[in-house]
Amino acid sequence: MVIFMKIEHIAIWVSDLDLIKVFYQKYFGATSNNKYHNTKTGFTSYFLSFEGGARIEIMCRPDIEENNTSKSQFGYAHIAISLGSEEKVVSLTEKVRNDGYEVYSEPRTTGDGYFESVIKDPDGNLIEITV
Repeated sequence: MVIFMKIEHIAIWVSDLDLIKVFYQKYFGATSNNKYHNTKTGFTSYFLSFEGGARIEIMCRPDIEENNTSKSQFGYAHIAISLGSEEKVVSLTEKVRNDGYEVYSEPRTTGDGYFESVIKDPDGNLIEITV
């Protein structure tokens, strides 16, 4: 029996909800719902939607602490966003760099044949930009 499965969304804890929302809107064309706010817990979130149906929930709560992002660790490594061409990967990588964000790895063809670069969002989360 084959079960159809679709990942509904991924979620990321962030330090500055509005900063991260604008980052994904500016560089990846995300659209956002209205901010959700739970006044009892201080939890706030946005759902960011992308062309093609993918969604990211960005979440913030006062008691969430920063991870050590300087080392690799078990768990999620990155999200990958496909742009459709090598030229778009190179162009967006340069735009992000010129706007002061960190390029973690330069555009290149990997050993398994992917053309990609990796950037960091304002909280240091890795985003693989690929064809």
